[in-house]
Amino acid sequence: MANPVVLVVEDEALIRMDAVQMVEDSAFSVVEACNADEAIEILESRSDIRAVFTDINMSGSMNGWKLAHVIRARWPPLHLIVTSGAFVLGNQILPARGLFISKPYSAAQVTAALRELFGHNSGGHCDKVA
Repeated sequence: MANPVVLVVEDEALIRMDAVQMVEDSAFSVVEACNADEAIEILESRSDIRAVFTDINMSGSMNGWKLAHVIRARWPPLHLIVTSGAFVLGNQILPARGLFISKPYSAAQVTAALRELFGHNSGGHCDKVA
């Protein structure tokens, strides 16, 4: 069985490259988008995406917060990881099955969040993602 596919949405190229590497190092496949508009086009054209890892503060017609809510409305089964260096959010205001990680995040935080969302908690529960 192929690794689950994660869509990384980040408008800063270097941060996106780092995030893609972290997700790949966590044994997930990756597709990347530079803004919410591109992310929605990808989601409309692919059925293999299982999670979206998005920044909140992005250029384009919508930010990552609005993107997360559009995803939850249009693609309810998808897992969500929302990140920001400018906003601090609690998991209680995220869409269902969503996690928040504040920037700067580490590879260990990304791996823990993905494993928690996908139910791969080997060795314990990921209770400190942010």
